[in-house]
Amino acid sequence: MDFARRHLVAAAALALTGASGLAQAQQADWPIRPIRIVVGFAAGTPPDVFARMYGDYAAKKLGVAVVIDNKPGSAGNLATDVVAKAPADGYTVLYNVSTAFTINPFIYGKLPFDPQKDLVPVATTMRQGLVLIAGPQLKANSVRDVVAESRSKPDSLSHASYGAGSPSHLIMEWLKDETKISMVHVPYRTTPITELIGGQVDMVLEPMATAYPLISGGRVKALAYSGPQRHPAMPNVPTFAETTPGLTMTSWHGIWAPAATPAPIVERLHATLLAASQDPEMQRRIKDLNCEPLGLSRPEMAELVKRDADIYGRIVKTRNIRVD
Repeated sequence: MDFARRHLVAAAALALTGASGLAQAQQADWPIRPIRIVVGFAAGTPPDVFARMYGDYAAKKLGVAVVIDNKPGSAGNLATDVVAKAPADGYTVLYNVSTAFTINPFIYGKLPFDPQKDLVPVATTMRQGLVLIAGPQLKANSVRDVVAESRSKPDSLSHASYGAGSPSHLIMEWLKDETKISMVHVPYRTTPITELIGGQVDMVLEPMATAYPLISGGRVKALAYSGPQRHPAMPNVPTFAETTPGLTMTSWHGIWAPAATPAPIVERLHATLLAASQDPEMQRRIKDLNCEPLGLSRPEMAELVKRDADIYGRIVKTRNIRVD
């Protein structure tokens, strides 16, 4: 190798070493400027509320501003796409509901991103089960009653949902598939609660945070809870699994980052957010909203995504559900 070539090789190696050192220094200094949390839903919605709670906690611990950027649209897909294509430097992360990763890939024909390849799990924040609630006109007082009536009179009962492919729809399709019953599905673009109370629909699977005030106020009755155990606020309401073994599902929120985000940054952000979920004051605030803190490790978060996606994917395929 002649002198000129050796000089070029040495210069290239030095440049690579310098670039590597700069990258390591940037990772060690992170964060030095505001962090943007892109939220898949509008301001004032539950994901926005929890994103702001966790963002405030992270800002205090990391010493930089945390900015909430609401990007509602397409059931969280718009925000997911924004973060999937953002610089992988730890300054843009996604706050979304789990269904963006566990339902959307199955009900949308083509997504502009690959949720498994383009993003990595950072931290879970909270979870809540859903409550099957009924208007006062419904005679059934349990899932067992609903199943019995549906078997004797197929399609005599109706269940509303927040749209085709929503958890309130798919979990009920799961129940119908497991129990071999037939009920009429009535999808809504907004809340069906007024129609439920008015008797236009018989049931709806409602998130615990919004269902409990209706239940405690006596406006609706609770038939079953979708969480793994009975909810402490409703100890007399059985879980779905008590009637249909294995039928357990919760709605949960989490934070994701672009896939190429350096591991040290991801781990520091995970540790900060995990500490938030374990903070007594944060836990109190989450429980006051009838939800549960959910502080999982990153492998546990990935496993939860897989578990829910396997279940929802099977339901979507078995029941032939599409939204586009």
